This record gives sequence, C-alpha cells and structure tokens, in this order.
Amino acid sequence: MKIFKRNQYHHQRKYGRNKKISSYHRGGGHPRIYRKIQPIGLPMNITGQVKTIEYDPNRSAQIAGILYENGSKKYQISPIGLKLGTKLIAGSNAPLKIGNTLPLKNIPLGTNIYNIEPLPGNGGKFVRAAGTTALVIAKFESWVTIRLPSGEIRLFSNNCWATIGQVSNVNHFNRSLKKAGYSRWLGIRPRVRGSAKNPVDHPHGGGEGRAPIGRCHPLTPWGKPTLGKRTRRPRKYSNTFIIRRNGS
Repeated sequence: MKIFKRNQYHHQRKYGRNKKISSYHRGGGHPRIYRKIQPIGLPMNITGQVKTIEYDPNRSAQIAGILYENGSKKYQISPIGLKLGTKLIAGSNAPLKIGNTLPLKNIPLGTNIYNIEPLPGNGGKFVRAAGTTALVIAKFESWVTIRLPSGEIRLFSNNCWATIGQVSNVNHFNRSLKKAGYSRWLGIRPRVRGSAKNPVDHPHGGGEGRAPIGRCHPLTPWGKPTLGKRTRRPRKYSNTFIIRRNGS
C-alpha cells in the first residue's frame, strides 16, 4: 500500500553465495520488495490503528500496516484475529489484547504470546513463523518460564518484551506447491543427490551404476558428518537458560 512505501525497499538476496556456493540449490525466483518490520515495543505508549493486513513474500506470516497517532507508519507481524481498524499499543500498562506488546513481567500466566525478545532490548527473535505461539507457564524472581513451539522450556528475563496472541496464517505449512515451477518462483532450484554426482563433487559420488555411498555415515559436500550429527555449540551462552530441550 502506498502509505507504507517508506518501509519498503529493494534487498539484494545472496542466493546461497558467499564468495563461493555455501548453500546449494538456491537462485532465481521472483523479485521481492523487502518490508521493514518495526523493532518490538516501538513506538512506546502511542496508539496505532491497523490500516492494512498484507502478504509478505519474505516471511510465512502476514504483516499488519499500522498508522500511529504521531504520524509514523510501521509494519508488524500480524496475529490471528487482528482486524482492520483495531487500535494497538506497546507499553508497560497496555491492556491484555491481541496484538498489544508488553514486558513479560506484566503478562499473566497461561497467556499465548509471540515475537519474544531473547534479551532485553534485542528485539523480537523467538516465535515469529506462521501459526506459532508460546505459553507463559511460570514466574520466579526476575525470570519467566516459557514453553516454545518446539516443546523447549526456556527462561527469559522478565524485562523482555513480547506480543499477545498467535502468529497469523496458520495454514501456511499445509499449502501444496502443485508444480515444479512454484518452487522456482520461490528461488528453490532442483536438488541433486550426492550419490548421483562425481566423486570430485561429493563424498557420496562415483562408482559404477547405482553404488552405495561407501561410508559408515552420510557426509555433507564438504566431508562433515550429517543426518543426526548435533551442530549446536557445546558451551553456548544460552545453555543456562534452557530447562528442557525440544520436549525431551
């Protein structure tokens, strides 16, 4: 929409390249205009009205165009149930209404939230994909316990901000691409099996006819273990915040 044109700009995609091909099967696709999403909690204590709910090619969720009382225009990830003309506000004393943004210390237990900050002032990073939502399950001193969509139970500072509700476009992951050309529009190129390549191109390649990979475990094109190999750093800073990983 024209009134939000200032929040839209051209963004050159990398297509999996970083001086070399670091991610195969990327390239082409329909050109996209990038929509800039506002940082969480901004602007503070200023009421805004939802003017548009739009499709965004850069993410799975829909986005809402909001016109604030001070004249600023921002995009925000749209929750389920948000309607045109709805008044939204971000603030410590904002009402508990879908689309409003508050610090976790002011959100009661059992509330569904999304777009959560990992650290105060970092901006929303968690729970932003279509149809996702997290649940506030406990509070203790300056920490809030939240169950994420993956089943992981994790601690967040009570000064982190989050938005009330569930991310829109729940049926995004049920869509059928219908034909090969749909993937090409999305910038996804055909995938080639490693065993169908030459040995110079992939560790699984080579051999006469349909040969097995000839190794104990599958490898990436760069010879690193894959399919089951854990890639998370063993001493990551956030390990102390995780109570239970991925429902296990």
